[in-house]
Amino acid sequence: MRHINQLDIFNLISDLFDTDSTDIYIVGGFIRDALLGESSNDVDMVVKQDPATLGNKLAQITGGSSYNLSLEHHITRVEIPSGTETVRIDLSRIFDNLEDNLVTRDFTINSMAVPLNKFSANLWRDNIIDPCNGISDLLNKTLRCNSPDVFAQDGLRLLRGVRIAAKLNLRLDPYTSNIIKANAYRIEQVVPERIRDEFLTILSTHSSHSQLEILDRLDILCRIIPELSDTKGVEQPKVHYWDVWGHSIHAVETAEMVTSGHHNSAIYSLVPWTEEIEAYFNETVADGHNRRTLLKLTALLHDIAKPQTKSTDSTGRTRFLKHSEEGSEIANHRLTSLRLSRNGIKSVCKMIEEHLRPTNMSHNLDLPTPRAIYRYYRDVDYVAIDTLYLAMADYLAAKGPEIAPDNWAKHAKMIAHILQTGPTLRDNNIKSTRLLTGTDIINEFKMQPGPQIREILEYIHESQAEGIIQTKADALTLASQYISNLDFRGH
Repeated sequence: MRHINQLDIFNLISDLFDTDSTDIYIVGGFIRDALLGESSNDVDMVVKQDPATLGNKLAQITGGSSYNLSLEHHITRVEIPSGTETVRIDLSRIFDNLEDNLVTRDFTINSMAVPLNKFSANLWRDNIIDPCNGISDLLNKTLRCNSPDVFAQDGLRLLRGVRIAAKLNLRLDPYTSNIIKANAYRIEQVVPERIRDEFLTILSTHSSHSQLEILDRLDILCRIIPELSDTKGVEQPKVHYWDVWGHSIHAVETAEMVTSGHHNSAIYSLVPWTEEIEAYFNETVADGHNRRTLLKLTALLHDIAKPQTKSTDSTGRTRFLKHSEEGSEIANHRLTSLRLSRNGIKSVCKMIEEHLRPTNMSHNLDLPTPRAIYRYYRDVDYVAIDTLYLAMADYLAAKGPEIAPDNWAKHAKMIAHILQTGPTLRDNNIKSTRLLTGTDIINEFKMQPGPQIREILEYIHESQAEGIIQTKADALTLASQYISNLDFRGH
């Protein structure tokens, strides 16, 4: 249920006092998780002593660190190394009795407490203080708020409730759902950094698209990302099963599926997947989250500019011209307002801008040329792999239940080919020594310095990466041919 190091820490806290620790209680989520048989490195304690003094002493003894989380509410956090992990203990002071403190907490399942000395003696199950019937709600798999006031006290609880329900597989009871919806506007009063952290955590969970749908029904989602509201009801061509809103939500689902390994499914078993790719998407890249979570965020936003770019051409065809570029700009604005890290924003915006490119690299799902693949990896760079998986998620979310297995197989094969070929071309590019310089071209062909020199060099370098040329003589011959074509085109 808990790490032995945690028990040592609990005993150390007890030893800091002359009493038997009857004035120190473990409260909240740690008790909830213990009842569920889950371990946790986040511990909330309430004390009648000064939390800062206790925190400093505990940090000194354990080699950890302590700092004030809230001077106003007398909360001190202590971070203690525990093997390869860190135990975080939040110490808060109570001035009234314990039950009055518990009933002011957010949800009934977080409103339980156990005296520290009972926990240390492993007598905690028989000594749970539960004034809000949290145990009963936990057994009935129900998330219930303690009162309507909890959301007025902290609007972030609106998001936290949905996250906790998803994590523990609980249902929101109807009363709590109504209270959350009535208080949805309070999410706009929460500082962006806290919203960012909770929202990304929700996206990181399994079946996060379902949580997004719940957030929408509770009138929260479009208060966090207002631009999403414009996508509702925006119809798309027949190649899309859902409107823009539905497609965006389902793209989150398919982004999760294509980055979760092979499934017992005729569809998802075709997704290229290796141990290296799995490690790649598990890599933490921004704001404490991995590439998979960032991809799901991108999937949610990738068509966010379709409402304002929708038009009908002279043939009656629906177009969304430049929605990728405009979508990237919208995402940059929204994610900046949510205080995402610079790296996170850069990655998401680049994927949105390039999300159509993998599909456009081939005609009728034929395999793209080595030169097209080389240019793709050169241009998309640090999110080249991520964007390929976004393209698969986008394809699956567009077709929905009407997907044609043969066409999907060709699409997956095309993506797999790019994944297999791209790294080789990229490595050839990195390892190869340039066969020609700009000076060589100027001297050999009596040209003036200018943008054409760079264009010629890039063409030669692409051919070198593909293995078409290997020597300086080959490069000069190719350059001569390219210059002749430039002259023919009127350059």
